Amino acid sequence: MGGAFPGQFPPSLRAAALFQAVLSGATAAIVLSRAGLALPAWYRASRWLTWVIVAVAGVSAVLNIVTPSSAERAIWAPVAVALLTSSLVVAFGSADQT
Repeated sequence: MGGAFPGQFPPSLRAAALFQAVLSGATAAIVLSRAGLALPAWYRASRWLTWVIVAVAGVSAVLNIVTPSSAERAIWAPVAVALLTSSLVVAFGSADQT
């Protein structure tokens, strides 16, 4: 989260980090459900939630590509593009569930 606070985060940033971790876990669960690899009960909702993830990944990729930080472009832009690509593959794909 930017490295602005050496050592332990203040309580508000700890809460933000926890929220980000939960959001990342939910994102992974949605994509795994859409891919037919886990949580079959979530499959129906994952069909449209995957497109929300694609949109967020697209914005992330664009922002990481246009950032003035060369380190961020070098490290995070390829990661964001890979996440966008993989989420698109899953969104356009179809598991054998209805």
